[in-house]
Amino acid sequence: MQAKQGVLAIAQLGILFAISELGYAVAVWLNIPLPGNMLGMLFLFMLLASGLVRMQWIETAATLLLRHLAFFFVPIAVGLMSLGDLLRASGMALLVTLLASAAVGIVLAGAVTQMLARRG
Repeated sequence: MQAKQGVLAIAQLGILFAISELGYAVAVWLNIPLPGNMLGMLFLFMLLASGLVRMQWIETAATLLLRHLAFFFVPIAVGLMSLGDLLRASGMALLVTLLASAAVGIVLAGAVTQMLARRG
């Protein structure tokens, strides 16, 4: 049973990878100023919302990726270690920018959620 789950996860990862690569290809082809991975996420959302792709078709791989999400941040943390001089020089400005943008995102998400909840 374990081997069957592994093959299923690999096939589902292939689906997710193909959708991601499609996003990159479309972004380059149409010269859209959006990252390809973001466009791929939009494609995945549209495919799931329309029913062309069912959640069951990608659920095992998505769960696996979410379970190990923290590992994807290790390269970023290691990369930041090499930017010590920049962080010392502009760290406060970066911190304020990050906090402000996070606050705006949280407020907007809350406002949209409340608006949709009232509508429904």
